[in-house]
Amino acid sequence: MKTLLIVSLLFCGTVLAASPSSINNDDSCDIKVGPAATLLLPYFEVDTNDTTGRTTYFTITNVTRYPQIAHVTLWTDWAYPVLTFNIFLTGYDVRSINLYDVIVRGIVSPPSGTASLRRRAQSQPSGGNLRTRIDCAGTPATLPATFLEAVRNAFRTGVYNPGGGITSCSFVGSVHANAIGYATIDVVASCTNLLPSDPAYYATDLLFDNVLIGDYQQLGSSPAGTGPALALEMAGNPMVHIRAVPEGGGAGSRVSTALPYTFYDRYTPAADRAIDRRQPLPSAFAARFIQGGRDAFATNFVIWREGLTGTNASCASNIINSAIPIVEIIRFDEHENPFVIQYCPFEGCYNPPTLPATSSTGTDNRSSTYPSMGTPDIGGWMYLNLNDGGSPRYSVTSHAGGTITTGPAVTPFGSPRASQNWVDVTMFTNAGVITWELDAAPLGNGCSPAATVDPFLIATPPAPAGGVFVCPPGTTLTNGTTALCAGTNRNPNP
Repeated sequence: MKTLLIVSLLFCGTVLAASPSSINNDDSCDIKVGPAATLLLPYFEVDTNDTTGRTTYFTITNVTRYPQIAHVTLWTDWAYPVLTFNIFLTGYDVRSINLYDVIVRGIVSPPSGTASLRRRAQSQPSGGNLRTRIDCAGTPATLPATFLEAVRNAFRTGVYNPGGGITSCSFVGSVHANAIGYATIDVVASCTNLLPSDPAYYATDLLFDNVLIGDYQQLGSSPAGTGPALALEMAGNPMVHIRAVPEGGGAGSRVSTALPYTFYDRYTPAADRAIDRRQPLPSAFAARFIQGGRDAFATNFVIWREGLTGTNASCASNIINSAIPIVEIIRFDEHENPFVIQYCPFEGCYNPPTLPATSSTGTDNRSSTYPSMGTPDIGGWMYLNLNDGGSPRYSVTSHAGGTITTGPAVTPFGSPRASQNWVDVTMFTNAGVITWELDAAPLGNGCSPAATVDPFLIATPPAPAGGVFVCPPGTTLTNGTTALCAGTNRNPNP
């Protein structure tokens, strides 16, 4: 009986030691579609010359009874913030924005909808949220024509010259036929014009209440980006929902977080890097593709990437966000044949592929970004290790970063931490009748260490973060001679 009691106590101790430190659904690095403090629209495209051409809509919803202020920032494809405006949401309010109206017509607050600060009996009055300062009445409904032209030029030509005492820059984005960029929507305390690149934004404006949900739609006569010129009716998807962990507190509040770094990491003050408390995004993804066949299927990957520059970056330094390195891309066809492009530091390897801070690119063999498929298969999937090699603006964490496991003079790639990324998959046919958009599957989360790179895909082949096989405490798995339980599904931090 004593022996049984001792065994039982040992078993209980093992179970308790393996229990998670928290079962609160918000204490996680895993990104889900749920109320969030920041929404990321990873890519937009607007035809500025045609009212029936390509445009992007996004919709935000306040899922609480209390009024909220959503602070929208439009960034170029080189991660340069060009325009910010505020949307006041009454309780349980929903608001849709056509970016053609914003970028071409300059309408940032239409006369209908939430701009009137209306409310119903179910929602609280405009002063009902004690964390916000309702000072939106003076917010202009339209942008001045001269400033609007500067905004359009920034997204189309990469030259930003607004005048009026605002610093100009000739290196803010690529040259495009259409306006291209991405957007962030934050919960804030006040209707100001501060940009997320301004340190004051984190001290006075940014809030931490997970209260917004959102989605977006791409509409137009052809798919966005550099894919084949096929017809397109519409594609839509939820925006990326980025929660604050832990939730709550007033603007500028300092609350301890277990996150190793945060979404706005490269803009937060050096002495207070975790002040924004927003979940970081992953670096590795699995994304399916289909291309060719009887119905001329095609796939675009919409990829958002964390820029390399930070606060007080010089104008000329923005150009490094035009070609951010990618450590590894592997295309698998339908017969599991791999086709590889990867970074490696020794002779005989390819230079790394690159992409800007946001892009939409076709996956077929005409793209130099992705490995060409050397078989007649028309489908498969890609392993995208989008880690960029790090930046001096990134926080140093306990993660050592991934390494390349073979070859001379091996150095870490990804130290001090993996970079943040997001991938959406757009699939369509030649006729555009079947068009859909979905998120690629992250193979880890923003707290996962950088994936290890193996040029021969043998010692450390692509796998979910933590490795394969994962075995709970007290279990074993062998192939007869070798123990196989080397993986772990527990991130070292948090």
